[in-house]
Amino acid sequence: MSVAPKRPKGPPLNAMRAFEAAARHVSFVAAAEELNVTPGAISQHIKTLESWAGTPLFRRNAQGIALTKAGASLEASFTSAFDGLADATRALRNLKPKADFHIAALPSVAQLWLPKRLSRVRVHFPEVNFSVTAVEHPPSLSRELFDLAIFIGDPDGTDTQIPICADEIVPVCAPELLERRDALDTMVLLHDQTWADDWTIWSEATGVTLKESRNGPQFSLYSLAVEEAKAGAGVLMGHLCLIEDALANNSLRPASEHSCLSGRFLFYQIPDASRQRTETQQVLSLLS
Repeated sequence: MSVAPKRPKGPPLNAMRAFEAAARHVSFVAAAEELNVTPGAISQHIKTLESWAGTPLFRRNAQGIALTKAGASLEASFTSAFDGLADATRALRNLKPKADFHIAALPSVAQLWLPKRLSRVRVHFPEVNFSVTAVEHPPSLSRELFDLAIFIGDPDGTDTQIPICADEIVPVCAPELLERRDALDTMVLLHDQTWADDWTIWSEATGVTLKESRNGPQFSLYSLAVEEAKAGAGVLMGHLCLIEDALANNSLRPASEHSCLSGRFLFYQIPDASRQRTETQQVLSLLS
């Protein structure tokens, strides 16, 4: 008679993945965003893991969460394990006969800066499938299957972040608004929600006073705000690295002679050398 005893089971993989992300970010919200689930789902996964382990892994309070001593003792091993799983997944993906090259980009970069540059790359690598995903925050390139990220943000000083150019800003509008010779502080100000402080940064840096710098239409996508500015809806804070084509074809023109640096940079983020595709450095050269 054969014996088939019930074997002990570990906790669900998704619960362990949720714990690792929450421990790394020290945030259920950030972990949820990374894993594309709700914070409630992360919380439930953590409870499942705590129930299986028989001990709390996080302390919850009004200010957020913190790892317990037990949770902190697991963080390094869980991170190493999921990094290893990501590397194995990446190696499996790279066995495909036709290579995939995945780019993550800020939506405004994906829509306004990347397309014409990526067309040059595709001509040089016809055998590679280039995919672009627009996301609000840079992904973890050691964990997710992205080969390159392109964002506008603060420099972090790491070797894997490569600055492309400083983020220079100046008010811009349709040519017909300039022809009316309205004063800047009487025009409708258009606002991008991602960079809600643009007008304040520019006003303080240039010394140009604006009566109501936070009033005006709000847009969740910078590309939408650009199209509204082209249509004459108002004046927008132009990020020069993103509106170079609009300035070149005269659909937008500077509404002030004063520009300033926002303190941010347009940059590439690449994986560690051991995780880079063979095409990565050539792709960067062709994009630049």
